[in-house]
Amino acid sequence: MEYIIIVVTLFIIILLYFKIADKYNIIDKPNHRSAHTQITLRGGGIIFPISFIVFCLFNFNEVIQNYWSFGLGLLAICIISFIDDIKTLSNKIRLSVHLVSVILLLYFTGAFTLMPFWVWPILFVIIIGTLNAYNFMDGINGMTGLYSIVTLTSLAYINKEIIQFTDENFILYPIMACIVFLFFNFRKKAKCFAGDVGSMGIGFWVIGLITLLVMRTGDYKYILLLAIYGIEVVLTIIERISLKENIFEAHRRHLYQLFANEKKVSHLLVSSVYAACQLVINIFLINSQFPVWAIILIIFIPTGGIYLGLKWSLKKEYNL
Repeated sequence: MEYIIIVVTLFIIILLYFKIADKYNIIDKPNHRSAHTQITLRGGGIIFPISFIVFCLFNFNEVIQNYWSFGLGLLAICIISFIDDIKTLSNKIRLSVHLVSVILLLYFTGAFTLMPFWVWPILFVIIIGTLNAYNFMDGINGMTGLYSIVTLTSLAYINKEIIQFTDENFILYPIMACIVFLFFNFRKKAKCFAGDVGSMGIGFWVIGLITLLVMRTGDYKYILLLAIYGIEVVLTIIERISLKENIFEAHRRHLYQLFANEKKVSHLLVSSVYAACQLVINIFLINSQFPVWAIILIIFIPTGGIYLGLKWSLKKEYNL
């Protein structure tokens, strides 16, 4: 009953946000890199930090004891991202807040005590890079919500059946937020987009959970719960560097963008295929007894090969 109340509460809150966004013209206008053609409400991903606030209300004592640093980091990165959705901020301001948020996240996961100090800069680079990858991949209807649900449900299974690394509700709340968000986003004509506040917010939560799991188990294979995003973003960056493009400028070179924009494949189908591919990887990952290096090779070689083959085929077909 509690979860039904929470879902209904989140549903009502996002409807109220829609009224505010409509009144103050918080919208996403299509540009040269967009995979959509209609003006749509932006910032629907505000549901993710709100779901953490609701989590706090229902689990106040536990939040004060265990989750306060995560909460501060999440709210900081969501606030700066929401402001950036409305008014473009300088990279220095955004990166400064991201850095503070990552420091709070690493403190929350115990990384500063469990890992030697020389590893800390590496963790900063990996986490900030993964956060931005989450943002880069938020380009078509359903992508962020579906992909996040796959990763979160996999984490929920691990937490329940393999090793308990956090409170169950800490995983269930973002899952419920994703369900509510997808109700409005997983459509041919989306009611809203996540915006930076959404992609950075849910990305921060998912990365926090994976980092917590890695720190509790010492098993780095769980980083591959985001393998599809990682392969896509890394190979796209390598491609852009080889073409001597500015990797910080907007583009339409991601495979999912080529399918949605050039091939005109349904956004919902593309998002579903990405989520399904990650689910297959997660099932293998969770049940595999191979060493980490073998798991990486088994996942990356065929997946990377398929990615490059599809990318080459589409670029050849459309002379890109």
